[in-house]
Amino acid sequence: MSTPRRLISSLLVGAGSLALATAGSGQSGTSVYEGDWPEYHGDHFAQRYSPLDQINAENVGEIEIAWQFSTQNFGPSTDFNNPSTPIEINGVLYANIGSTRNVVALDATTGQVLWLWRPQEGERFDEAPRKGAGRGVAYWTDGDKKRVIDVTPGYHLVSLDAETGVPDPEFGQGGIVDLFVGLRNADDPRFPFPDIGLSAAPFVMNDVIVVGAAHRVGMRPRSKANVKGDIRGFDARTGELLWTFRTIPERGDYGYESWLDGGIEFTGNTGVWAPISGDPELGHVYLPIESATGDRYGGDRPGDNLFSDSVVALDIKTGERQWHYQLTHHDIWDWDIPSAPVISDLPNGQKVLMSVTKQSWIYTFDRATGEPIWPIEERPVPAGDVPGEWYSPTQPFPTNPPPFDRQGFTEKDLIDWTPEIRALALDATEGFRLAPSVYSPPSLADAEDGTRGTLSLPSATGGANWEGAAIDPETGMIYVPSRTALAVMSLGKDKDSDLDLSAAFGVRVPRVQGLEIVKPPYGRITAIDMNTGEHQWMIANADTPDRIKNHRLLEGVDIERTGIPTRSGVLVTKSLLFVGEGTGGPGASPIFRAVDKATGEILAEIDLPNNQSGLPFTYEHDGKQYLAMFVSGGGQAAQLVAYALP
Repeated sequence: MSTPRRLISSLLVGAGSLALATAGSGQSGTSVYEGDWPEYHGDHFAQRYSPLDQINAENVGEIEIAWQFSTQNFGPSTDFNNPSTPIEINGVLYANIGSTRNVVALDATTGQVLWLWRPQEGERFDEAPRKGAGRGVAYWTDGDKKRVIDVTPGYHLVSLDAETGVPDPEFGQGGIVDLFVGLRNADDPRFPFPDIGLSAAPFVMNDVIVVGAAHRVGMRPRSKANVKGDIRGFDARTGELLWTFRTIPERGDYGYESWLDGGIEFTGNTGVWAPISGDPELGHVYLPIESATGDRYGGDRPGDNLFSDSVVALDIKTGERQWHYQLTHHDIWDWDIPSAPVISDLPNGQKVLMSVTKQSWIYTFDRATGEPIWPIEERPVPAGDVPGEWYSPTQPFPTNPPPFDRQGFTEKDLIDWTPEIRALALDATEGFRLAPSVYSPPSLADAEDGTRGTLSLPSATGGANWEGAAIDPETGMIYVPSRTALAVMSLGKDKDSDLDLSAAFGVRVPRVQGLEIVKPPYGRITAIDMNTGEHQWMIANADTPDRIKNHRLLEGVDIERTGIPTRSGVLVTKSLLFVGEGTGGPGASPIFRAVDKATGEILAEIDLPNNQSGLPFTYEHDGKQYLAMFVSGGGQAAQLVAYALP
């Protein structure tokens, strides 16, 4: 892609360095110290695990706030919801804050600001599809240079000196690489800028920066043609482009034949908006790839559509495909792979990759070869009746572990606390089709049978989502947060798009006087032994909210702990599992729980200043362990809050 003249004037300007404090002074040689949290999920394996145990089952109830950092005055507009996870290296935290995704370095023991870098992208930011604080930064060092790596809302790759916040003059052009350059399908005269950006942190391993791609939400895409979400690797020292992996193949590429007509030419998306993981020893980077344009209708792109909805292993030095597995053929459900594959050496000797998905399955592979650990069976799935749609006759079904959340929706899934409630729930489903299979297809909002859409579980936001899972590598137990939220899959014509069909406006999920019509729990944490695939325990992610507990239809009725349909963040340590309630759903409260990771028993409840919004993480510096996370909600500026023992 040529860089249009209109972009040149809106490139990043200025270092914006607030202070030149020596963040990370005392570092020499290696960059990562025992007790650090140097990656978005703690390590390249995306395990969300730390061996720290100063905070343990005996004393976790005593922890208190050590320091708080407010994003209030780090604009240009208030950061009301920060979903990021900072990284920590040798006593310094590096984080994203603010609507324009500033990068800040903080003293990890006090929260003091050491430096701030502020992007200024003008119209390019205004038109960006992925604004806001983002989900985090990455770190690179060769033992001498130390760099913080970030991707801005306007899709620039930036390398900052970790001690000063000043862009590295030897990287790209003045510390910046323009990620618009080299994109496919990016020159659409109808739109001023390509529909591409990134919220997740870039991934850095073996001196290579891997950059993902995210687009606008694709339920109602602005066009059936879109920029392709190719994944690229850059030299961590210089910013030089090393390789490009085409997630939508070109003629002659592997997978081209899985697209059955000319749709491959104009179809876009198929990026990686989720976090990424890798194995430094194998030299593999693992891509969790999303669906193609658009999320609910694929009549313009018949075929299985490789590499959409696939886990793809690449050689991180060359970008060459090592193996792949497509988890959904011809996606019309928005079954993007939403989280970084979790990697572990299990106690049973297997070296595995686990992809935790929206469908509520864990697909498990040998991470070197891509061979499934347990059989994955191609089974027939129902076809729909949407005009022009192409339906895959089969889909891959994992045989182990069993699903960690509800799949499919029938009358048996309706709330039935009382006969009256059951009858009202049945009435609420009138005019909708029910989806007995996780692969029951969408239907028209004005179908010939008089229905307005299909009610299905899970929803397009999971099951599991970007928060991923946590695994204890000592036991092989994985802890998966998930949600049970009914979705309506309804299609109609959008007069503002050239797609034949997309998600219909105005068709809502039915309720019973404000109650969800599907049975609880609405959010859960499931512990699964990945040595065998057996479920060990499950707990609701939260108490029953007042709006349910005090509902007039439930007066005098004793109901189980329901949980809430939010994105719970989890963290596992040597002795504990930590669980937040997350944001994004009704009833979330500012409570953080310590759980016995062997039994699911709640050991302590810690009050937060606000709801957990970023994923929790832990680190140790100067002999003290800290437990920290971003909290947001209620119209208040987001805060980073750190806990420790008195």
